[in-house]
Amino acid sequence: MSNITPTFHKTQTQDGVKAWYREAGERGNPIIVLLHGFPTSSNMFRNLIPLLARHFHVIAPDLPGFGFSETPDDYDFSFDALSDTIGYLLDTLSIDRYFIYIFDYGSPVGFRLALKNPSKIRGVITQNGNAYEEGLDDRFWGPLKEYWKSYQSDPKFVKALSSYIQDPANVISQYHGGVANTESVDPAAYTLDIALIQRVGQTDIQLKLFFDYQKNVKLYSEFQRFLRDSNIPVLVAWGRNDTIFSVSGAEAYRKDVKNLKIVYYDTGHFALETHVVNIAKQIISVFGEKA
Repeated sequence: MSNITPTFHKTQTQDGVKAWYREAGERGNPIIVLLHGFPTSSNMFRNLIPLLARHFHVIAPDLPGFGFSETPDDYDFSFDALSDTIGYLLDTLSIDRYFIYIFDYGSPVGFRLALKNPSKIRGVITQNGNAYEEGLDDRFWGPLKEYWKSYQSDPKFVKALSSYIQDPANVISQYHGGVANTESVDPAAYTLDIALIQRVGQTDIQLKLFFDYQKNVKLYSEFQRFLRDSNIPVLVAWGRNDTIFSVSGAEAYRKDVKNLKIVYYDTGHFALETHVVNIAKQIISVFGEKA
């Protein structure tokens, strides 16, 4: 029987990061790497991992600056660096070919991995993981687009965005937004996120990543080229009520992916909180027989 209960590990990568990750499933199974986003950690996959672990060897790391991964004092908090660290971790674990689940910040991290080593990616599950400008909902991204027109230390934006990062209500709203019954959302998830994001130094880290996100937008065309050229299968599992990455971003995958399945869920950004069983079934159905 597969080991569906995750174990927890911390491994030092060549850039000095002590990368913390969850692992489950038999090592001989096809590998799936789960990449979380802002403002959470691999904890967002706590309910998904046991459902996938009978079919896959599951690896779910905490990105640098999130969860329980530890970074050196001089770490460069950029999406290039986050991707490099995850790449180093996968190399250390001798993970060569894998399916990848991308969500939020996990999307630009995952697509960078794909650009560096396209033959390693066997398929993509994108759960509200954006790769198109039309997916950037201005209800969230409008202020950040204005920030990108300025400079990173602009005091007006630093003050406003620092207040946003430090306000627990803005974490909770990402979990509750678009959810018909918010009581169905486990409060332990956002309570942990709030506690971790209020640690010393976190605001500066998140400000750097907010400003650096504009580089992801400039790379979208490269992400799209990878999808066209690789012809890999893609499952789009999207919370249709997300006010961060809109349905337009999900539909845009049709432009570049031939082997595509899109499934919408009547929920918001954190679709796993309300539809984890259904999403797991889709992943297993689409990718479970592609070993």
